[in-house]
Amino acid sequence: MIVGLDVMGGDFAPRATLQGAILASEMLPEQVQIALIGPETLIREHLALANVPVNRFLIIDAQEVIEMGENPTKAFTQKPGSSISLGFQLLKEQKIQAFCSAGNTGAMLVGAVLSVKPIEGVQRPCIMSLMPKVSGGYGILLDVGSNVDCKPETLSQFAFLGSMYAERVLGIDTPKVGLINIGEESEKGNAVAQAAFQLMKDADDYHFIGNIEGRDLFNDKADVMVCDGFTGNVILKMAESYFGLFKERELRDPFLDRFNYENYGGTPILGINATVIVGHGISSSRAIANMLVLAYEIENAGLNDKIKAVLHHE
Repeated sequence: MIVGLDVMGGDFAPRATLQGAILASEMLPEQVQIALIGPETLIREHLALANVPVNRFLIIDAQEVIEMGENPTKAFTQKPGSSISLGFQLLKEQKIQAFCSAGNTGAMLVGAVLSVKPIEGVQRPCIMSLMPKVSGGYGILLDVGSNVDCKPETLSQFAFLGSMYAERVLGIDTPKVGLINIGEESEKGNAVAQAAFQLMKDADDYHFIGNIEGRDLFNDKADVMVCDGFTGNVILKMAESYFGLFKERELRDPFLDRFNYENYGGTPILGINATVIVGHGISSSRAIANMLVLAYEIENAGLNDKIKAVLHHE
């Protein structure tokens, strides 16, 4: 298996990305290779300074960079030589089996849709985040930003995608799926939430347990927590802000430490024909390393093949 990394992605690239790749190479199985996609001279210089043999990696020269502030669609199409564009080209040609970047999230989403494309039957790919549970382990929150407005059918499909991830990657048997709402009763919420509830309660490809509230995010009521991208992004950013606040005040607790994004490195784009991981823009070397390990774990679990099999009744 070859996992590709956008060397120029993130606020602290290329130093953090290359250091993360070196860390990941020591964490991954020997048969897994890391393809470093970025300026070849720069990559070789960094590896030499770190006294790391170049032959431990594949180096793919990419001289262009899609910056954080650029228009995602325009940049992706107008910069075919960028590290993100080349990464998706390699993924499309199956020369790499997974692709990771802490760069422009919009460009990563555009690349996923235009290059490797959504799995047939998936209305809208989405991104998810892990939420720590007080009792241990993690739950899944989705969508967390890629689909601000959603139809009831889309929310129901998020439930399916999240359930597949919980089962195949997190190893949760029969994951419990909850719809985030302002109350537990079926008639609660806006028109979209009410219609989504009716669809989800009749679903036979995931285990729906009903509406859940914000207070249920960290307990064991649901393993998969479904909402539109607007709501999910607000929840995620608020959780991140609490972690930062407690850290600044030097308040220590094992549960709070599990909010640290560095622990899991990035979030997958679910519902596309390949393994693609989007990292936080402020990713450290540790976060980059864990992002690469996560990409390996998802690809090794055969998540996308399982989603295809269920959707197409294979």
